Amino acid sequence: MRHIPLLVFMVFSTFLSAQEQQYKIGAIGFYNFENLFDTLDTENVRDSEFTPNGKKAYGGTIYREKLDHLSDVVSRMGKEMTPDGLAILGVCEVENRSVLEDFIKMPAVADRNYQIVHYDSPDKRGIDVGLLYNPKYFTLKHSEPLLLDIQDKGDTVFTRDILFVSGEFDGEPLHVFVNHWPSRSGGEKRSAWRRNAAAQRVRGVIDSLLAADADAKIVVMGDLNDDPDNDSCKKYINAQRKLNKVKKDQFFNPMWDYYVKGIGTTAWRDAWSLFDQIHVSYALANKDDDGYFFYKASIFNKKFLRQRSGAFKGYPFRTFVGDNYLGGYSDHFPVMVYLVKPI
Repeated sequence: MRHIPLLVFMVFSTFLSAQEQQYKIGAIGFYNFENLFDTLDTENVRDSEFTPNGKKAYGGTIYREKLDHLSDVVSRMGKEMTPDGLAILGVCEVENRSVLEDFIKMPAVADRNYQIVHYDSPDKRGIDVGLLYNPKYFTLKHSEPLLLDIQDKGDTVFTRDILFVSGEFDGEPLHVFVNHWPSRSGGEKRSAWRRNAAAQRVRGVIDSLLAADADAKIVVMGDLNDDPDNDSCKKYINAQRKLNKVKKDQFFNPMWDYYVKGIGTTAWRDAWSLFDQIHVSYALANKDDDGYFFYKASIFNKKFLRQRSGAFKGYPFRTFVGDNYLGGYSDHFPVMVYLVKPI
């Protein structure tokens, strides 16, 4: 965690003094790893296409290249502000703990000693969410999967669970929710109730945390399969666009302004969506005289992560299109927030 000199007005706009202030800074990110499967055909998991004999011919060479590409991205995230990069990273679309164990051993990130929080979810494709943290900055105190009990015409909808993690971020209590909400299969409007149900599940735990501590510092991150202005985010999580409008029981969604400007994290049929989001609670959104508070957010959409030519030029450079191997990174751009603390 880097000690940086910042002019006060750069951090908090209501302070116009040019007096130099020293801050600690930490980076928190989220990245959809886009189908990070191992190469094994696992029983009762729909993963046969991601095997050497499957349609994608997904063997060891592709798997290692996928890990190399993802670890290269993660190694760069946050480096503009802090030399150690991300202190915490939420991920989704990972098949199991094993692929995360392989990931943290990659040379690009191995020196960070990332630790893993992961639970197998009931998703039929076998994809899960997970959290990686650098123990130099984060101390794990508690973790659990929050299952989604969603019924559709009497049938259980098997989907990803929500990862709830509590710990200390450089000595300060911090709660993190890692999400991969149900997809828009069947259409946005027809499937919205599923994502709303996921948001309500998260919000229920949030309300319990705030009841115990009104100043709880909470981060909600993930591939939400919704944009900032959808009900799941603005109504159920209660994440607001304007920082100065956020109330004690609400969240600030710093990704909303990107969305309004037409900047997204994933694209489909020439339209950008901002499904990958990080929301911060009131206590993090507002300047704390003693502790960490929100500084800024960013979408990590560097040129090398973009498709360079063809009909999808400018889109995220993904690993596959259909069964054709492109050798890219992910169909989503990762996102980050920076937290700062005066020292």
